[in-house]
Amino acid sequence: MKRTLLVAAAFAALPLAVHAHGDSHASKAPAAQPMVETDFGRTGDPKKVVRTVRVDMSDKMRFMPSAIDVKQGETVRFIVKNSGKTMHEMVLGTVQALKDHAELMRKHPGMEHDEPYMAHVAAGKTADIVWQFTRAGEFQYGCLIPGHFEAGMVGRINVIGK
Repeated sequence: MKRTLLVAAAFAALPLAVHAHGDSHASKAPAAQPMVETDFGRTGDPKKVVRTVRVDMSDKMRFMPSAIDVKQGETVRFIVKNSGKTMHEMVLGTVQALKDHAELMRKHPGMEHDEPYMAHVAAGKTADIVWQFTRAGEFQYGCLIPGHFEAGMVGRINVIGK
């Protein structure tokens, strides 16, 4: 009797497993980013992007451009390209937050994280960040791979108030 119930339960669950597996291939769209609020903004709505900014990262430990101006309230899509041969990342933040995070990365170089204000980009690949800048001020973006930030791989974002 127990065996019959076990087999029946397995067959009953089969359509759910097949349906769940089928959904994973149904769409190639990236998973929605969680809503995150920070001192420098929040997760942007891709439908409300008003401007796209292309950022290139290189093994010369530099971002191009090295400075970006945006308007307060603006939702920006950053298309981040790694033209180098090593992993790079673009992380948005305040000066102190980036310094603190860079220190944490030095202590734990293998740590993984996936925040909406970060793009980890393998050599030759591209990723994007959609971000809304809600506060005026000067913020930064940096590559926090150990040694990269310290080598000068940092840029500036000037958010111009309304």
